[in-house]
Amino acid sequence: MLIGELAALCGVSTRSVRYYEQCGLLSSSRSSNGYRTYTPADVETVRRIKALLNVGLPVATIAQLLPCVVDASPRLDPCSNLIATLNAEVARLDSQAAEIARCRSLITGILERST
Repeated sequence: MLIGELAALCGVSTRSVRYYEQCGLLSSSRSSNGYRTYTPADVETVRRIKALLNVGLPVATIAQLLPCVVDASPRLDPCSNLIATLNAEVARLDSQAAEIARCRSLITGILERST
């Protein structure tokens, strides 16, 4: 399939697909006319990438995580060497969540004083 088809099936832009390829998260073949072509398996790969980006994982972590996929299911089981990295990501997200809660509390405090 061509890049536009892959992007449409996955709900991402063609620019995103090119970016994933540039980062080494995805690979394509080239047809005789030079167009990128992708396999049906790439649909699931792009969907995984999109989901992992949406939960806040950086591209570098995703690049380490994708090779751990052992079958075609959407489930990801981290390789043993990634457990520490994923724990660090959870800690980072917890820290961000705490900061958001602090900011929310400040804003609601201001709103309460204004009424």
